[in-house]
Amino acid sequence: QVQLVESGGGLVQPGGSLRLSCSASGFTLDYYAIAWFRQAPGKEREGVSCISSNNRRTYYADSVKGRFTISIDNAKNTVYLQMNSLKPEDTAVYYCAVGGPYGNIWYMENEYDYWGQGTQVTVSS
Repeated sequence: QVQLVESGGGLVQPGGSLRLSCSASGFTLDYYAIAWFRQAPGKEREGVSCISSNNRRTYYADSVKGRFTISIDNAKNTVYLQMNSLKPEDTAVYYCAVGGPYGNIWYMENEYDYWGQGTQVTVSS
């Protein structure tokens, strides 16, 4: 019954905003690292952002710093990714992932044990 479900993707114009949600069921998001990854056509999956539930430290890829914000709503057992000032190069399928809090390379896929199915984000005029 462990499951992660992403939502909030869609089509938006450059400069617009979207908020992605990752809802967890079957477990509580305590003492985990929760990350967002994305994969564009023809490219490898890359880490976008991560938050550690034990110390609330956040990490961002250089390409999204200052534009994206990751957060957790513990009451809803949900992680969010607020995406502002979106660019066409942000177009990708976005995935949330959950792993242990002790990894030191947050953007490596093998740090994570559970993955959602992804939500499509398209930034286009």
